Amino acid sequence: MTRYRKFTLLASLYFSQGLPYGFFASALPTLLREQGVSLANIGLANLLALPWALKFLWAPVVDRHGSTRHGWRRSWILPLQLVAILNLMVLGSLGPTAAVGLILVCVLMNLVAATQDIATDGLAVELLNSEERGLGNGIQVGGYRVGMIVGGGLLLVIVGRVGWTLSFLAMAGVLAVASLPILFYKEPAIERGDRAQPAASSLLGSLSRPGIWLWLVLLVIYKSGDAIASGMINPFLVDSGLSVQQVGWLSTLGSIASFVGAFVGGWGITRLGRRRGLLFFGLLQAVAVAGYVIAAFTSETGGLTSYGFLTALSIAEHFTGTMATVALFTMMMDVCRPGLGATDYTLQASVVVIAQLGARSLSGFSADQLSHLGNFTLSAGLSLVGAILAGLLLQNASFRDRLLGPTESSW
Repeated sequence: MTRYRKFTLLASLYFSQGLPYGFFASALPTLLREQGVSLANIGLANLLALPWALKFLWAPVVDRHGSTRHGWRRSWILPLQLVAILNLMVLGSLGPTAAVGLILVCVLMNLVAATQDIATDGLAVELLNSEERGLGNGIQVGGYRVGMIVGGGLLLVIVGRVGWTLSFLAMAGVLAVASLPILFYKEPAIERGDRAQPAASSLLGSLSRPGIWLWLVLLVIYKSGDAIASGMINPFLVDSGLSVQQVGWLSTLGSIASFVGAFVGGWGITRLGRRRGLLFFGLLQAVAVAGYVIAAFTSETGGLTSYGFLTALSIAEHFTGTMATVALFTMMMDVCRPGLGATDYTLQASVVVIAQLGARSLSGFSADQLSHLGNFTLSAGLSLVGAILAGLLLQNASFRDRLLGPTESSW
């Protein structure tokens, strides 16, 4: 299979996951608020994303079961794509006032998308060789971001123009088109490794690997730093006197910067190697977060931060944060065992999600107790620590050999 076809297939699959999540994360809170739902209940709606944090529990089932005739990963992905399309059609028939129905469908949407993500990650681990993983993960993150934009902000624009039902039917049609690459994909037969083991043993096996716990701790530290800042950036912008429209414009520019950063990160990790890429991009992320320390200090000392400076900060934080994410995802693929990519990658991805959710949830308390200045300082410091620890830990040949076996030149 050519590299172009691999990347097209993965882009379509990760776009398909990003579209429903974009609705849940961006469009749904706006629509609920428009219906008069309280801020507290809108905040609690984030619990609907729990399948993304808990998906490691059923990832071994996806690894262990599949169809050799229709494709081990494909036999999971295609039916889940169909359910996702039906979900969007059901949403279109419900209308925005059916609160209970919206919640139930959103739970199903997140469960379906999270399970599909398990199978897609397993396919990506098997499909991409070591040299392709940097750019492949850039395409993964970029496709997912585009899906979130379409299912979030763009959906809100369309709803305002053509109404609720037609908007969701259009989204279902887009998702159907995005399903064509996997529909026509002929998945090769691959030896399944530990397939004969009970499903739980695959997860326990992943957790008992030498060096894995230290690696998981590094994932938490590396991703928590930026998450503490990003959870409070928009409230800080509002407190700094920006209008909702100005904040929305900065968010849009940030999304564009993230899309570009995904591809730059994919190219950069290929050129720099795994360890240097994670260290370098992590340091850049820490510097970008430190820019908000300057902005918060200016604001708290009675100064006025220019809109241009805040725009530059938003672009830099999204751009560097996405590059660091691509580097981390690439290395997470390298940590996976042959034939058990869905289990091993999903375990790591779940740790990342839990770290981000936890950090973002605590960021409000941090900003309340320490002020925006203290919160951003904490975030920048933790980002710096994560980058340095990554560089030091992965420089240790003994640790690399225990976790990965003989390492390749890409490291």
